[in-house]
Amino acid sequence: MKRIALSLITVLLVVCAYGQQQAAASTANNPVFKWESTTHDFGKIKLNVPVSYEFTFTNVGDVPLVISTVQASCGCTVTAYSKEPIAPNGSGYVKATFNAGTLGRFNKTVTVNANTETGVVSLSITGEVVSGEVIP
Repeated sequence: MKRIALSLITVLLVVCAYGQQQAAASTANNPVFKWESTTHDFGKIKLNVPVSYEFTFTNVGDVPLVISTVQASCGCTVTAYSKEPIAPNGSGYVKATFNAGTLGRFNKTVTVNANTETGVVSLSITGEVVSGEVIP
């Protein structure tokens, strides 16, 4: 009985050690986003006048980074992004263009899905829509 218990414990330890080794290896071979910024405040903008901001990033991982989808939180925001794989140490972008149809403060998100370890990144644009002239 002792021999069986000792054998089971040995097998369990070997399996746990192998699992930790595999987890460490898979983490080391992931692409990794390094964003310049994940938020942007447009300040005061004019009603019905589109504004754009380009979020930039670097792939600081060991393998190419691939963005699968980029989705805005509303129809008032249009997105564009790097469609080709981003090589290690390469740079890419996600562009958000917001066209306000109503006055007041806004806070919109752009969700980026990629082959990184976390898989999802949320970018944010904010500001205030005003009528009349905007002073830069």
